[in-house]
Amino acid sequence: MPATVRGPSSSKEKSGRRRRRSVFSGMEVGGSLPVPNVQQLASRSEGVPVRYIRPELELERVSNGEYDRIPLIDMSKLNDVRDDEAAKLHSACKDWGFFQVINHGVAEEVILKMKADIQEFFSQPLEEKMEYAQLPNGIEGYGQAFVVSEEQKLDWGDMLYINAQPINRRNMRLWPSSPSSIRASLDQYSIELEKVAQSLMISMAKNLGVEPEKLLDLFKEGVQTVRMNYYPPSLLNQVNEVQGLQIKKDGKWVPVDPIPGAFIVNVGDIIEIMSNGVYKSIEHRALVNHKKERLSIAAFHDPNVDAMIEPLPNLHTLDQEKQAPNYKSISHQDFKKLGRKMKLDGKNKGLIQYLKIQTEKEE
Repeated sequence: MPATVRGPSSSKEKSGRRRRRSVFSGMEVGGSLPVPNVQQLASRSEGVPVRYIRPELELERVSNGEYDRIPLIDMSKLNDVRDDEAAKLHSACKDWGFFQVINHGVAEEVILKMKADIQEFFSQPLEEKMEYAQLPNGIEGYGQAFVVSEEQKLDWGDMLYINAQPINRRNMRLWPSSPSSIRASLDQYSIELEKVAQSLMISMAKNLGVEPEKLLDLFKEGVQTVRMNYYPPSLLNQVNEVQGLQIKKDGKWVPVDPIPGAFIVNVGDIIEIMSNGVYKSIEHRALVNHKKERLSIAAFHDPNVDAMIEPLPNLHTLDQEKQAPNYKSISHQDFKKLGRKMKLDGKNKGLIQYLKIQTEKEE
């Protein structure tokens, strides 16, 4: 998937709040089967249904080392030739696939208003939220994503998923009108995140030895979607107290400790392919906590409908000479269709492997 600009997420306790944000990924997906509302299930205090329990997660290694922290990038320094921030960004995309950004230019009041409106939306009675329920065979609206069978494990959370940009791709029937300010908040927030994503892509293109306009042109008129998530408290992770976003690096899960005011950026599948594998799409997951509810917002930035998903031409970096393509070319539309078919737990890992050109040594 392409770059993802994730939005604010928050964990709310009885004594106060803790919040998080993020920025880069995005693939449009297919519809979901109807399932029970998780927030309503949690309020009944009848225990967690078996479809939401994943005992295998308790057996996986989770890092708690202080050195296992995703990189931090200061966006205000990216264009300063006297600073090494651009090199740090290149290293973060190449070695981690996830990073946080500060000094991104999004006003604090825009972020705080978005958080407050999303908190209020999910606090409304179920019948009010169901006015924006997903339509049959659709992903937009209020509900759950990626439910394709009656047997699959489900996420312990509900979501609101909308097309945010460009304006002509919006389905206002599925945009909440309560609280009264949420539409304006979503509009302003999506505009600001679009700017952050474009700025990061310019720096990425320069680091890859590509004219920035060549990369930006692929994303012009592309759809930006915004996904808002609500995760109720549960007893699922009572053993290890793990919560929030985790990424998989070197065979173990690394918790992401959000920095106040920062965005969390996920490089994603499409940027991995366009960079010819120089930048990495990393497996990640969101876990819930038995004491806290958690809210998050993620913005996904897709290429335009006519774009080809393939390594950029004339690609070269300071640490890598020009190479033959490592991935097959595929149209954006076919990429999305293939992604729906090959969805795995947490990430379309099979999609990247399918599109990778195998060398004789690998075969």
